[in-house]
Amino acid sequence: MDGSAAELEAAERVVMRWDSASAGAGGDEPMLFDGAGDRAEADRFLRAVDDLRRLAPPSPAAVGSPRRLSSSSGSSAAAAGGSGAVQVAMARLEDEFRHVLSSRALDLEIEALADLSSLSINSDRSNSASSADLPAPDEEDSVSSSIGRRSSAYRSLRSIREIDLLPDDAVADLRAIASRMAAAGYGRECAQVYASVRKPAVDASLRRLGVERLSIGDVQRLEWDALEAKIRRWIRAARAAVRGVFASERRLCFHIFHDLPISSSTISAAAAPATHDTPFSEAVKGAALQLFGFAEAISIGRRSPEKLFKIIDLHDALSDLLPDVSDIFAASKAAESIYVQAVEIRSRLADAVRGILSEFENAVLRDPPKTAVPGGTIHPLTRYVMNYSSLICDYKVTLSELIISRPSASARLAAEGNELAPSLADLELPELENQLPLASHIVWIIVVLEHNLEGKAALYKDPALSHLFMMNNVHYIVHKVKDSPDLWGMIGDDYLKRLTGKFTMAATNYQRTSWLKILNCLRDEGLHVSGGFSSGISKSALRERFKSFNAAFEDAHRVQSGWCVPDNQLREELRISIAEKLLPAYRSFLGRFRHHIENGKHPELYIKYSVEDLEIAVGDFFEGVPPTPHNRRRSHG
Repeated sequence: MDGSAAELEAAERVVMRWDSASAGAGGDEPMLFDGAGDRAEADRFLRAVDDLRRLAPPSPAAVGSPRRLSSSSGSSAAAAGGSGAVQVAMARLEDEFRHVLSSRALDLEIEALADLSSLSINSDRSNSASSADLPAPDEEDSVSSSIGRRSSAYRSLRSIREIDLLPDDAVADLRAIASRMAAAGYGRECAQVYASVRKPAVDASLRRLGVERLSIGDVQRLEWDALEAKIRRWIRAARAAVRGVFASERRLCFHIFHDLPISSSTISAAAAPATHDTPFSEAVKGAALQLFGFAEAISIGRRSPEKLFKIIDLHDALSDLLPDVSDIFAASKAAESIYVQAVEIRSRLADAVRGILSEFENAVLRDPPKTAVPGGTIHPLTRYVMNYSSLICDYKVTLSELIISRPSASARLAAEGNELAPSLADLELPELENQLPLASHIVWIIVVLEHNLEGKAALYKDPALSHLFMMNNVHYIVHKVKDSPDLWGMIGDDYLKRLTGKFTMAATNYQRTSWLKILNCLRDEGLHVSGGFSSGISKSALRERFKSFNAAFEDAHRVQSGWCVPDNQLREELRISIAEKLLPAYRSFLGRFRHHIENGKHPELYIKYSVEDLEIAVGDFFEGVPPTPHNRRRSHG
């Protein structure tokens, strides 16, 4: 027996001692790579496998599963030939590979991954009521340093936190096993074992992160409040899943299978060739599709205005993750479809954002003028639209990228069949120099809101209350703009001046409509009589004039105390403006004519109020509640 034959026989003896087929199915079978004790036998076994590959002649029949081939011979003796020993060795290595992956995996600390929700390229919005409550971006570089000890070929991004899924020595054992199996043509079988063990581990990690297994139908049937909470949780979970779970899995797979020929000779020519990325893809693809499936369901769901800001959050989170998704998935032919899907979902989310903004504009336009709000106060629609517009400005960075066209002519002329459409032809969208398309949309929203408010103002039977309603609402619009530098910057000074002018006109129209008749009672016209050689005051006309004033003021006091001006400063300014016109006119009228009344019978029937009484009464106006009786001092007292 020459030296090579002796080496081959020695190698076969080492391998056959560890024949998995003859060892039985007992649960206490010893393992070579158990991570403890003497490693000499494991090293001896690997050297024996190397010798078998080097010395045993290749056998065309020795293809397929090492488990199936090593057991089909019926006994270890029947497999004692060199190629048979190779099959025994491959079956043992397959068992050892599964054992190391399963038994020596480290418990993934999900709590450690929670910090990844803060690793974001873009700052989270701190002032938005609809933004997810996430920490500020983490400035510390938390990338695991262990990859540098193993290989520098796999690049780590700053936003990625790769966590050791197995100890270094276990990874080294797995690499040693995988390299022998791949060299013998059993790389595909090794990869299948990897995927069968790691896929459940990946799925379990996503469950612990809170990723639910929901179909598109499940997501679309959820009430919005529940869905909003799930979006917030998804954003945090997705960051941890991509930057922690998937990145760590990608690195583990890289260190085990990098540069190994894992395709099996049994793969048909028509089948897609396996690469060292295939095990990673098979381990994570299901979990990744489930993760991104939630965002996909949101992107194709029903569009409604209340969803806009959470969908922008989702869009931004996905945009933030895409560089990491690209780094982890796009370089792999086997897994690049995951990156492609993520890009497509982001595109659909962008379409949803544009569609929802258009739907919001139409919703403002279509809000019907059903019932007038009591007291001419600020309409709920005005508050909603202006708060919504302020939030739009909070998201202006993203929206300025997504909104690239001005409101279309068709949008400006309303949806077909809208009952307001005929009057919309008179609306104009102000053309402002260097105006962003997003700013044009915000201005258009306010233009449409004004138009809608004019229709609601027409519901009031009292023209003065109609003007007061417009005054209140346009004043609210102006102050919401002034309170938001971003909103002010969007609509510009020129349009703000136009709004301010509209407010001033509404306030002037209210005072003219409401108080002109009352103030006319305090004019001299019609009180003087002339005849013969003398002229004088008609006492009967004067008494009627005082009675008319009293009745008109009392009616105004009774009615307008129930009207509402909710802004404290505006309410006080309006009262002062009324008093500045009413009190001097009444004081002058009283000074000129009171003696004509006081010299007659029952003067208290005509001079019912002092100037101070009127001043007190004006303080009741616009409180939104019925007036309280005052103990007025009678001027004739």
